[in-house]
Amino acid sequence: MSENIQQKIEALRQEIHQHNYSYYTLDEPTISDFEFDLKLKELQELELQFPEYYDSNSPTLRVGGQITKNFPTVQHQFRMYSLDNSYDFNDLEDWERRVQKTLNQPVEWVAELKFDGASISILYENGKLKEAVTRGDGFQGDEITSNVKTIPEIPLQLHGQYPDRFFMRGEIYLTQKNFQKINARRAEEGLDPFMNPRNTASGSLKMQDSAEVRRRGLSAVLYQYVGEQVPAATHWELLQQARIWGFKISDQARLCRSMEEVQQFINYWEEHRHQLGFEIDGIVIKVNELAQQRALGYTAKSPRWAMAYKYKAEKAETVLLSVSYQVGRTGAVTPVANLTPVLLAGTVVKRASLHNEDIIKKLGLHEHDHVYVEKGGEIIPKIVGVNLAKRNAENKEIEYIKNCPECGTPLQRIADQAIHFCPNELHCPPQVVGRMIHFVSRKALNIENLGSETIEQLYREKLVENPADFYALTKEQLLPLERMAEKSAQNIINGIEKSKEIPFEKVLYGIGIKHVGETVAKKLVKNFSSIDELRKATLEELVQVEDIGGKIAESITAFFANPENILMTERLRSYGVQLEKQASQNETVSQILQNKTFLFTGKLSLFTRDDAEEMVEKHGGKNISAVSKNLNYLVVGEKAGSKLKKAQELGTVTILDEQQFLDLIQK
Repeated sequence: MSENIQQKIEALRQEIHQHNYSYYTLDEPTISDFEFDLKLKELQELELQFPEYYDSNSPTLRVGGQITKNFPTVQHQFRMYSLDNSYDFNDLEDWERRVQKTLNQPVEWVAELKFDGASISILYENGKLKEAVTRGDGFQGDEITSNVKTIPEIPLQLHGQYPDRFFMRGEIYLTQKNFQKINARRAEEGLDPFMNPRNTASGSLKMQDSAEVRRRGLSAVLYQYVGEQVPAATHWELLQQARIWGFKISDQARLCRSMEEVQQFINYWEEHRHQLGFEIDGIVIKVNELAQQRALGYTAKSPRWAMAYKYKAEKAETVLLSVSYQVGRTGAVTPVANLTPVLLAGTVVKRASLHNEDIIKKLGLHEHDHVYVEKGGEIIPKIVGVNLAKRNAENKEIEYIKNCPECGTPLQRIADQAIHFCPNELHCPPQVVGRMIHFVSRKALNIENLGSETIEQLYREKLVENPADFYALTKEQLLPLERMAEKSAQNIINGIEKSKEIPFEKVLYGIGIKHVGETVAKKLVKNFSSIDELRKATLEELVQVEDIGGKIAESITAFFANPENILMTERLRSYGVQLEKQASQNETVSQILQNKTFLFTGKLSLFTRDDAEEMVEKHGGKNISAVSKNLNYLVVGEKAGSKLKKAQELGTVTILDEQQFLDLIQK
């Protein structure tokens, strides 16, 4: 029986690897997304039921879920050099002459798009992804394997014939479409938008929860083979081999017979790069013959056989009409420059980000200045300079506002930061409306048919001022609203009523405590089973919860210190909204762990931390967040640190490895 199960799991893994290869590498999907999802779900269920057949390269790991507190530093076996940059063809021609002088033989070139993202080095052993490490300083980087496994273009299992051990290097990046999706989600949650895809991609790779990394929708392109065994004579051949093995190789790369062909490639993409759907900041040119690369060697910082041609950021001059200020759901105030419309990078630009007061002062902006606007890796263009020759001496310097533009409250500036914010969070209109929009959003209370325009109408009519007011609404109050039919009004009332079934963790996320996102809300509910327990928690108790730092803990205590927030949560309770964890949320499988407490530490390999804690609860046990005399079992994975040491010092804690924990449950 067990042999049949193992064969089924392995067959499913192989089939899903093949479908991923067909979809992401060949761009020839062989089954529908629905059929693929069914197979993946079947495999997930089997792996959960039979954890003894764990495989670190299972395609289910693309879903993420591993929590990484620290990213170990790893030495690069082969140094990751940086590239020399050139900004005009004279530089390229000088470089070509140096190459020709050294080699004294014909040279072919490979020209590739220079993706604007984060560099990565991935180790493969026996066809399986073993380890992924960031570029770091070139000599060493951070090991982020679990996060990289969530990126679908990066194969976990290779195809065909490949060397036993080698590294593939490439770039992790965000498409414009996925970057805009991320910022749309942030806007829905009342958070400030990210500024550009490059920094967002880099920051995403260092997130602690790999499931959150997967939600970001990162992409990857691989462009360099590195290893002791080299199964080809040229870089171009290696790229074609890598594509067969399952790597996503850029479709735009080109083999060039001369530097004139390279220049044609550069000129073409300078004109057409805005049609790509992702950011590039130039072109990389490499000598094709690997023997020639070896002959050319390296300088102290860069390979002599490669050069990056960087495109200049596009810039235009226009007139600053005014500076306006936007207030977000969290109270952050963002200055925006309103401009005379100007054509830049293929689009008409009317507004530019000014970010904060420090930027305005650094630019020395005056009213009606002629300004230079640039659109490099930014989605929102930015002002990068002022044409002082055209400044009118009578124009006044721009001064950052002192009071909130919406409610008049004096602004505060966060210490050591450039951000101003309005502290009037419960009565400043954009914050009040943003908080209610967040409350009804899909990931919170999910109240259908209650959109932002309707909420703004309700607020203007003084029918709602905080989330609890939704539950006092009647159909008769809704009907007089503009474009509100009887059916629409009834649907809203039904949606509000249905939201009373939403579990506590989503309600906690929905009430809008600053810095408490979806993941943090789940962690809190695991440790505090009701709003009352959370309200009574001290700062010391809060920071003991995994992923809860001082900033989040202070935000939670500040929220419950405000009487208006207490009144709002009490009203929600009176209307029947879920403010405590229901027993049904943790379906009990057995009581084998009853009255026993557990804590997991180190890098787990047989299951994720969330899955482990869920298993404890389903078998009657309790998870706690720190090593103390109240802890019965410490389950340790790889590289367990201070918690293991403390447990050993206590002498009262039973220490288990992952398999012993599973054996304990199976008993």
